[in-house]
Amino acid sequence: MTLPVEAVLSELKAALVAGSNAVLIAPPGAGKTTMVASALLAEKWCIGQILLLSPRRLAARAAAERIAELTGEPVGGLVGYATRMDSKQSAKTRILVLTEGIFRNRIQDDPELAGVSAVLFDEVHERSLDSDFGLALALDAQGGLRPDLRLVAMSATLDGGRFATLMGAPIVESEGKSWPLELRHIGRKAETRIEDEMAAAIRRALTEEKEGDVLAFLPGVAEIERTAERLEGISAETHRLHGSLDPAEQRAAIRKSALRKVILATSIAETSLTIDGVRIVVDSGLARRARYDRAAGSTRLVTERASQAAVTQRAGRAARQGPGVAYRLWEEAATAGMPPFDPPEILEADLSPLLLDCVLWGVSDPASLQWLDSPPKTAIDEARTRLAELEAIDGDGRPTKHGHAIARLPLPPRIAHMLVTASALGFGKLAAEVAVLLSERGLGGNDTDLERRLERWRSERGQRAEAARRLALRWSQLAPSTLNDKSEGSVAMAAALAFPDRIAKRRDASGENWLSVGGRGYRLDPAHPLAKEEWLAVADIQGAASGARILSAAAIDFAEIEVLYGDRIVSGAHISFDPATGGVRTESGRRLGAITLSKGQDAKADPEVIAAALLEGVREYGLGLLPWSDASIRLRERAQWAGVAGLSDAELVDALEMWLAPLLGGKRRLSELGPGALHNALQGLIGWDGQQAIDRLAPPHFASPAGTTHAIDYSAEGGPLVELRVQALFGLAEHPVIGNERTPLVLSLTSPAGRPIQTTRDLPGFWRGSWADVAKEMRGRYPKHNWPDDPTAAVASLKTKKAQSRT
Repeated sequence: MTLPVEAVLSELKAALVAGSNAVLIAPPGAGKTTMVASALLAEKWCIGQILLLSPRRLAARAAAERIAELTGEPVGGLVGYATRMDSKQSAKTRILVLTEGIFRNRIQDDPELAGVSAVLFDEVHERSLDSDFGLALALDAQGGLRPDLRLVAMSATLDGGRFATLMGAPIVESEGKSWPLELRHIGRKAETRIEDEMAAAIRRALTEEKEGDVLAFLPGVAEIERTAERLEGISAETHRLHGSLDPAEQRAAIRKSALRKVILATSIAETSLTIDGVRIVVDSGLARRARYDRAAGSTRLVTERASQAAVTQRAGRAARQGPGVAYRLWEEAATAGMPPFDPPEILEADLSPLLLDCVLWGVSDPASLQWLDSPPKTAIDEARTRLAELEAIDGDGRPTKHGHAIARLPLPPRIAHMLVTASALGFGKLAAEVAVLLSERGLGGNDTDLERRLERWRSERGQRAEAARRLALRWSQLAPSTLNDKSEGSVAMAAALAFPDRIAKRRDASGENWLSVGGRGYRLDPAHPLAKEEWLAVADIQGAASGARILSAAAIDFAEIEVLYGDRIVSGAHISFDPATGGVRTESGRRLGAITLSKGQDAKADPEVIAAALLEGVREYGLGLLPWSDASIRLRERAQWAGVAGLSDAELVDALEMWLAPLLGGKRRLSELGPGALHNALQGLIGWDGQQAIDRLAPPHFASPAGTTHAIDYSAEGGPLVELRVQALFGLAEHPVIGNERTPLVLSLTSPAGRPIQTTRDLPGFWRGSWADVAKEMRGRYPKHNWPDDPTAAVASLKTKKAQSRT
């Protein structure tokens, strides 16, 4: 079988003879992942290994197996792979498929990449942090140590121009093979659970399409499981496909079967993989992404609309091997309201690992490396503070001995710090197990109690559980101790070493509310056994910084806390900000961070000190603590949409001293601030010109032909939205637009009773299309109102026919 990319392989080879770098653009299914590395092996310059970087473990294994199959050799010979949980390679391996994180560790250990002739960065358009950083390090190594090293960036989307500029490389483009793809926008009811809608759509697809397997995209594992429950009894095999599964289960999902299959997948199946037999895609239009909450110091998962690039990739899975169809659970017009691309991870991730890697590389300022998008300064500053707290870097920003030890572990700095410190205290093996539990989602179940999860994992006998045990052993050996490992520590002590700021004390009798050492409030299901404990070592949290939900924790004795952090318990007067009340507390006594261990008499504080504490509270816990008026919220939303600078979260936090500090004089709580004063401060920041620009580009209201005025919601999911009765738009033949780009308003049309009728970005299309059916139904429900056959020729009015006739 000839793959489309083969037509441009000679051009790619010529580019790598003429220079060191190239950018290959090839659509999904063109064969770039499976064909390019093999084609370069015979080139004169290629005397060593070719490293093929893959964004996911599943994709890395599948790619290696497919390339090995094409070469007629078993995996581990000429072609091998290396992931965190699994590896098959040998001295004969010339093509090594590895995940981006493994490559990052390898180039850190060996900046010259000895024995490597080329590095191929696959699926670079996904813009993962490891991929961006790996490319930056490879370009730096190429410029200083290895001018002969070949680098190829391979992308499935037409954004190769930026990579070409960054790498000083020509673009080689494969047209790919185009199979017919039909898009069916079937919509969904917003009030219905997504798993119910997906299950119904999958059943419909199986009925309407007589051939082909179904690949269904859902945001996460929970939705996959609930959808699978609703599909019981269908005449097809049901498979799950996500990163938490055993490799054997993942292979079963992508392997061709004699029976028809339904594959319920996360975004893991968007790229890199060709799944034999798939002719039908059912797309929820949702994605679950990691967002780093700097106020909480944690990464949380959020469910949001998928990007236009992602849904295009998903739909394309149906037409890789033949004609296909994609069922989309949204209206066609809503596609334009989706974000164009997934945001680069570097712009919103925890950059502590990146900064530590950079200082070990010899670069104190990451911005000096070559990036498509430079890491934000605020994120780097926060990462520098965190690494200093972990004693990974010194006052001058140089790596310490402890920092070098942390960096030797393929783990985030917090977890690596835990393992290195626990090893020094004599319970490294236990800490390594905890590290695996915190790194591998779903291992040992999903119980909040880490000790229960550890016990369950230790008794599991699956392939994934065994691989995780080998991984824990390997990590414990990477952090050797001078002491005999006596396992005298506890799961809770290990978690407390990783997250000292998350040690929490129960605040109420139910055990629902907790206060952490870092000052943040946590919540726990009061029915869980851990709710009876006095102290918890919290590991994972999710949600807002002021009230995050505890996802994993272990009960810890105060004596254990004293062993680890007795030197941090202080006595004396203390002024602290309370995010729960938005005010300051002034008291004396013994404290561990924000937690009072014993109280003395209340202390008096200087008003300036109180104002400074309030300001720092907003800086740490976020602008959401301020009593914003609806007008202020709308102004900020309009400014963001209009592109007027000055009112974003980051900009407001950076300018707190300018606009908020003058308002805090004599205040003890943020709630004492007047909403009008805050609004005036925002207007002062953007000035008269800024206010005029916002009014011009993002008007606050829409005036209908009926003479009514309606607020425009700039925070709506599909874009700026107006809700109004459909009768107010009679006589309007063109769709209303706003801004310089003439962006169509999303019109949420209702009946005279305010019930939803239609949401549209194409009013003329609605008039020509489904209006006839809507008008027929409205005449039956609201006979006193006018429902014309041609609404463009009718008079806009909210009155009844009788009232209209009187006027």
